[in-house]
Amino acid sequence: MNEERALLLGREKISKLLMKFALPAIAAMIASSLYNIVDGIFIGHLGAYSIAGVGLSGPFMNLAGAFGALVGVGGSVLCSIFLGEKNYDKSRMVLSNVIILNFVLGVLFTIVGLIFLDPILIFFGASEKTLPPAHEFMRVILLGNVFAHMYLGLNSVLRVSGYPVTAMNMTFVSVGINIILAPLFIFVFNWGVAGAAWATVIAQTVCCLILFYLFLRRDRVVYLEKKNFLFNKSIVKRTFTIGSPNFFTNAAGCFIVILQNYNLLKYGDDLYVGAFSIVNRVAFMFFMIILGFSQGMQPIVAYNFGAKNYDRMWKTFRLTIICALSVSLLGCLICEIFPYYITRLFAGENSALDKELIAITVDAFHKNMFMFWIIGFQIIGTNFFASMNQPKKALFLSLTRQVIFLIPILLILPRLIGTDGVWFAAPIADFLASICTLWLIIREYRLRITAKNFVH
Repeated sequence: MNEERALLLGREKISKLLMKFALPAIAAMIASSLYNIVDGIFIGHLGAYSIAGVGLSGPFMNLAGAFGALVGVGGSVLCSIFLGEKNYDKSRMVLSNVIILNFVLGVLFTIVGLIFLDPILIFFGASEKTLPPAHEFMRVILLGNVFAHMYLGLNSVLRVSGYPVTAMNMTFVSVGINIILAPLFIFVFNWGVAGAAWATVIAQTVCCLILFYLFLRRDRVVYLEKKNFLFNKSIVKRTFTIGSPNFFTNAAGCFIVILQNYNLLKYGDDLYVGAFSIVNRVAFMFFMIILGFSQGMQPIVAYNFGAKNYDRMWKTFRLTIICALSVSLLGCLICEIFPYYITRLFAGENSALDKELIAITVDAFHKNMFMFWIIGFQIIGTNFFASMNQPKKALFLSLTRQVIFLIPILLILPRLIGTDGVWFAAPIADFLASICTLWLIIREYRLRITAKNFVH
């Protein structure tokens, strides 16, 4: 029965499969994103400098997420490939290596982060006004970093091994605990921004322990075995290779946020950093929905790639692209039409400082989000190549937006037009990166069609 769950990836109707795997991931992503927004609302009402300070921790969070994605995405895709090949022993070995790698990388990241916390935050752009809340928030987050890595990695493997609904429910549990504890810790216990961080850490720790329990049970294809708790060089290498595009995307994102914050502080002030934090939180929600479709696509594409069912693989990609573009277009329209009402959720109008923050944020929405409609294509295209075990192409596409285009634009444009150069940089990079993605997708499709005709 459990093997049948995996085999359905090669037989069931594509639209039904995509919804089966994507909808739980999307529901989980929406729940997580809504918590991110609610958390931002709570922090925003602590003051403009509080949300700016937490916004400055973004690069730190991106860097931690980079190491989590390196193992979590790489391990889950590799697990799907082994399931497609019906190599169930290897898929169990992947699970054990995901746990080992997450533990080692998580502990190392925590130690280095805690030792150099203040210098890193100052390097990220923290000022005298924003350093205290940034330090307070990140110190707690770093203490729970291992559990965050482990939770995300295990949940990814659970999803691709045939239990997307259970993986979704784990995210609901995490978000539910967060939403209950955050206002309690922030406003009742008066822990400030540290309260938001403690709520996140406790939620991820609880979910991590539940996932360990689930994988100890042997009523599924992928489960924990004591004999597999050894480093497997081949699995580690393939995990890192497949996960490297996501790692470099997140790592590049860390540097980019530093560069954005630097320019916003140079040509503006701390309020521009706060505005950027608000815009990012809202855009993040639509981004995560697109990522949910991408996660739903990954096991289907990876399985059928391993099983050499290339027609099913391409049908999955086409349907996912349609869904992702619909979401990114909706996000673009909402942010362009209703920026004031969105911003008012995060900031009151009790002071001149709050009113200034609102005005800056509304302007940022208009200028930063007008090309957001195209981002769905680039995200799905990048993960499509990663799912086909073509990490070099996936890495190239992930680097086009973040490194090849966005970084040079951020180095040049703000010098010419100030803070507007920061707001317009991402839309320009999105457009150029999507053109590159379209070119590689067309090229890959033609190669597959040529190879298919040659065989026949």
